[in-house]
Amino acid sequence: MLSVEKFRIANRDVWIAVLFEDGIQGITFALDGEQFERNLDRLTGFLRKRGVDISTGRGRSDYPTLVRDVIIGRVGNAEILPELSFEGVTAFERRVYEWLTKNVKRGSVITYGGLARAIGTSPRAIGGAMRRNPYPIVVPCHRVVAHDGIGYYTPRLDEKVFLLKIEGVEEWTSSKRT
Repeated sequence: MLSVEKFRIANRDVWIAVLFEDGIQGITFALDGEQFERNLDRLTGFLRKRGVDISTGRGRSDYPTLVRDVIIGRVGNAEILPELSFEGVTAFERRVYEWLTKNVKRGSVITYGGLARAIGTSPRAIGGAMRRNPYPIVVPCHRVVAHDGIGYYTPRLDEKVFLLKIEGVEEWTSSKRT
């Protein structure tokens, strides 16, 4: 099922969608309606390509509110980890996502290289896992930055800047190196 809600956060409209069955299969969000539709298409395409059986029929759930609560700091990222299905992710991606979610708390960041050292892999592999993250916000890929700037963000850098500013990590948001 697909549950979609629009919230007002930090004077911005934020659209949040959660695909779910027995748990959260995927999450997407955007700061404008047109981008939201593109993000949703990207997520559903990715999950289907990975063999995840999803339904885009609309249904009501508390999941979008739960994701919003993570954004505003009412709920910790690691608290939501058990709700994620991890369908369609590789064992490596799951290891990266779980480590990141449990260890890089709100208000802090880690570099691609730092995360790579913690996991025992390369920064490039970390970047690929972050790009493929089907659980943004809950798995805080926005907290992974380059050693010399904010780094990349899929699908748009302004979403990463928005999330980091809300979390009070503004020193990384002045460099929009992409």
